[in-house]
Amino acid sequence: MINTLSHLSINRKLMLILLFSSMVSLLFAGIFLIFLELSEFQRTTKEDLSALAEIIGNRSSAALVFDDYTLARENLSVFNNFPAVQSTCLYDGKDAVFVGLANNSSNKQLCPDSLKGEKTRFENKQLIVVKPIKIDNDKVGTVYVRADLTRAYWRKIQYIGLLFLVLVVVSLMTFLLSTPLLRLISTPIKRLVSTVKKIIDTGDYSLRATKLSNDEMGILVDSFNGLIETVETQSQALTRAKNRYLTLYDDNPTMVFNISSEGLIVSVNLTGAKQLGLTVEELQNCSIFDFTHSDDLPLMQDLIERCFSNPLHVHNQEMRTICHTGRIIWVRATARLVENELHESSLLIVYEDITETRLLTEQIVYQADHDALTGLANRNKFDRFLKRAITLAHQENSEHALCYLDLDQFKIVNDTCGHLAGDELLRQLGDLLRRHIRQYDFVSRLGGDEFGILMYNCPPAKAYLACEKLRDLIKDFTFAWEDRSFTIGVSIGVSSINIASGNAVDLLKEADAACYAAKEKGRNRVHVFSPDDEELAMRQGEMQWVEKIRLGLEQQRFFLYGQPIVPLQDTSDGLHFEALLRYRDDRGNIIPPGAYLPAAERYNLAPELDRWIISNLLEWLANRPDFLKTLSLCSVNLSGLSLSDETMLKFISEQFEQWAVPTNKVCFEITETAAISNLSHATNFINQLKEQGCLFSLDDFGSGLSSFAYLKNLPVDYLKIDGLFVKDILDDEVDLAMVKSINEVGHVMNKKTIAEFVENEAIFNLLKTLGIDYAQGYGIGKPVPLDELKPIKTLFGSIKK
Repeated sequence: MINTLSHLSINRKLMLILLFSSMVSLLFAGIFLIFLELSEFQRTTKEDLSALAEIIGNRSSAALVFDDYTLARENLSVFNNFPAVQSTCLYDGKDAVFVGLANNSSNKQLCPDSLKGEKTRFENKQLIVVKPIKIDNDKVGTVYVRADLTRAYWRKIQYIGLLFLVLVVVSLMTFLLSTPLLRLISTPIKRLVSTVKKIIDTGDYSLRATKLSNDEMGILVDSFNGLIETVETQSQALTRAKNRYLTLYDDNPTMVFNISSEGLIVSVNLTGAKQLGLTVEELQNCSIFDFTHSDDLPLMQDLIERCFSNPLHVHNQEMRTICHTGRIIWVRATARLVENELHESSLLIVYEDITETRLLTEQIVYQADHDALTGLANRNKFDRFLKRAITLAHQENSEHALCYLDLDQFKIVNDTCGHLAGDELLRQLGDLLRRHIRQYDFVSRLGGDEFGILMYNCPPAKAYLACEKLRDLIKDFTFAWEDRSFTIGVSIGVSSINIASGNAVDLLKEADAACYAAKEKGRNRVHVFSPDDEELAMRQGEMQWVEKIRLGLEQQRFFLYGQPIVPLQDTSDGLHFEALLRYRDDRGNIIPPGAYLPAAERYNLAPELDRWIISNLLEWLANRPDFLKTLSLCSVNLSGLSLSDETMLKFISEQFEQWAVPTNKVCFEITETAAISNLSHATNFINQLKEQGCLFSLDDFGSGLSSFAYLKNLPVDYLKIDGLFVKDILDDEVDLAMVKSINEVGHVMNKKTIAEFVENEAIFNLLKTLGIDYAQGYGIGKPVPLDELKPIKTLFGSIKK
């Protein structure tokens, strides 16, 4: 029954409570009323009959004393007015019946024979009244009354029933009138419950209960609304936190797994599921090992073991993961041990896709060791292999060979067909070399058109034969580009790697020097390095000068000398000299340029020296205005590399502008060989500086193969006749004819001539006779520091006019 009542609405419960309380109240009120009325009825009846009996007894005392039966009956007849009285008896002092009267309808015994033990009492529905009659405290008789109260009881019950009915009617009316009052309680509760249901059904915490009163229900509604507002705030915060978590978890660009100690996937985020090509549900309870590359299974097992053995640390491992589609990706796994609220341990693993990074790293590693053009190993890798070969030779007393290959005529292909053709040629030659060396030998592109080969367990003689075969292969190789075909050669230098070998740098120098010797001997040949080779020794000496030149420029070890150039014909020219470069070594010795200029030319240091000379010479002249006034012309040598340097023209112009030296007082000397080999560059270079006022001289004229053919294309002002012709002019008719012809052709072209190597008066006089314009040489004046340079007043014992 309680369960049934618990499902009723609050309104019905309140009505049942009211009804139940009313019924209980009526029940107890009825019982109490019956009990009260009956008790009161008995009491009043008893008291009334007792009082009447006492009165009758007092009135009958005389009858008893005088034995007056008539008076006694008259007195007892009073009870006939009470229908309930069945019988009345008057007893004398000895408890003997004196007079008795009875109701005709009564069949009971009129008067009891004895009153012993009798007293006023109720017996069932009858009332027995026993009242003694006393005179001066002496008992003279007793009045006995028996009344049947059945009808009186029934009338009383009817009266009580009527009262109870009135109470029921009043209670019912009260109940009906209380129903609207119950709604004052039930209606707010119903609305509150309705609001709660809506919030539960919709999840909308913005809904609020309606407040209908300011009583306890109003307080309850306010409290409920406040609670819901708090819940709404917390719900919104929870929603935001959930969204952040989902963003952090599901939308995380990394793959997040929660796995058991056996490797079973407990949970996975959306990114992880998408990467593996399955849904989150499909991945649950799958083994993480099913998606690990077979070669990396020990790595995954080790990662799990490390996490459980050292739970306080974060562990990392790179491995391969196999997706459902079969695609393999590289991941960086970051894992640590975690516990849930039940203290159950599991593994949290974050997979970061590093496939692109890994491939890029592999590509970078490959590119770091390989030449992008040919696919061969590059210089860095070659150096490492060379060091290993040296270590191997020292440890095992074995002998290997280092081969340095430099292509011949490669520049022709580049200049004729462009760099694309040159690149293709290098690719084809790289493939040719790769295919024709031994399987365990090592080939590399060292840079430009240079290749290196390491031949293991190969003595010099065997290496020489192998290199000859490679040289023949390259010589017989025909390179076709568009409608042209080319044949090239290769110069190969070989250096032996043995137990006596030094470091890798020295071996490369030896192989490079041997390669240079092969080129010097006519190219397209093989040369094996030998420590007592004079040509290679000179080559190595040049290489040592490279560092000395750089240190000389940094430490100001270079300085300028000047050698006078004098006119042979009568002229009023001022001082004319050639600026010459000198080097002072650690011991203070003056080193002439012949010792280091070849190295400077070969290793592209000549333009730096030219810049130093021009800058320092113009500064020196600018700081000596008196000397500058007497100066007619100063000659400065320029290397062939400077003619091809696009920045040299700008540098010279800036130096003239900075030091404000007149450009017509400077003459740049270029060698005939350099001018002819760079004819277009040389012509452009000369023309641009001549426009600024500078003069030019063609140095060592006559040493070239086609001097006169090129002379008309070079806008120079002076021809400097090669000293090889001048120094033997007295004894060699050919040299004399060459000097004479050069002078005549030069004059026809309006160019002045200068003879070098004038070492004595006889040569001086002969040159003067031939009409040469200027002379220079030790016989006229040796080179001296610029500060010691002065005009020459005497020549060969005579005063210069």
